[in-house]
Amino acid sequence: MRVLVTGHDGYLGAVLVPLLLERDHEAVGLDSGLFADCVFPAGAAPTAIPELRCDLRDIEPDDLAGFDAVVHFAALSNDPLGNLDPALTTDINYTGALRLAELSKAAGVRRFLFSSSCSTYGAAGDELLDESAAFNPVTPYALEKVRLEQALAGLADQDFSPTYLRNATAYGLSPKLRLDLVLNNLVGWAVTTGRVLLLSDGTPWRPIVHVEDIARAFLCVLEAPRERIHDQAFNVGRSAHNYRIRELGEIVVETVPGSQLTIAPGAGPDKRSYRVDFGKLEGAFPAWQPRWDARLAAQELYDAYRAAGLVQADLEGPRYIRLRQLERLRERGEVDEHLRFRPATTAAAAPALVGPRP
Repeated sequence: MRVLVTGHDGYLGAVLVPLLLERDHEAVGLDSGLFADCVFPAGAAPTAIPELRCDLRDIEPDDLAGFDAVVHFAALSNDPLGNLDPALTTDINYTGALRLAELSKAAGVRRFLFSSSCSTYGAAGDELLDESAAFNPVTPYALEKVRLEQALAGLADQDFSPTYLRNATAYGLSPKLRLDLVLNNLVGWAVTTGRVLLLSDGTPWRPIVHVEDIARAFLCVLEAPRERIHDQAFNVGRSAHNYRIRELGEIVVETVPGSQLTIAPGAGPDKRSYRVDFGKLEGAFPAWQPRWDARLAAQELYDAYRAAGLVQADLEGPRYIRLRQLERLRERGEVDEHLRFRPATTAAAAPALVGPRP
């Protein structure tokens, strides 16, 4: 297939693109470049593919001609970013994404894979939730995921098949590493300070899934018969991988020699607590089996962080913390209040295809 991957230069996209190429798909990226220099380890080169270096909100109808599928990752990608400016979150994560889907449908794109989130279940307690469970979003980020799923369902017809992949909380190595993800963050604190720092009281439930396993799930859906995935939601993860946050901390303590579990002063329960049933994905795609769990990944992260010389400043600075990077770009005047690059500071302000125009 010829596949457009939005946010191809981000945490998930940087892992999916090589897998697409291995399967002989033709991949083209679309990314504004907000996190272009957030690479791990520093200086590493991402997989090179033709790309549209433009803001999602500025895509034109002609840019979507000739694609068989769109994989949509581009977004303000977690709760802290969503809380930065809820109106901006709506503009990018809902309005911009819906326009992308509408233009894709008009251009004859037949498949649209949306990277949704299990955070749409929000405050849900101890009950296992499958795809039929009620939404209960508690943050702007999760709310816009819900709204976009519902809007995409309204576009579904015999010629346009949206699919909603509700990812568990991601973890694991990527060329565009994020340290604002729970397991990645806990291992980072352990390696650099000896403390496994919990920002809640450790009681909330959180399902987690490795970034590589997410990418492989997207590949399975992309290649599946239409009738198996048309207008369907799939929770992406494994039912056995629902953890309490404190359990993850204890796994990290067992992995990183000399580390100790520490709860931040004043930490209380996090209302974002949910357990998720992933049986639908496992049943629909029996060939998809997660290759990772929290213990394997904690060791992977520990080894990689030590090899890269990770320091405490990395856990609080812009290279691996998405919110810090956006704050830095704003402070430098490289982006405006709408997170659009200013033309005088970067070529990323105008759409440009790097590589052959389709």
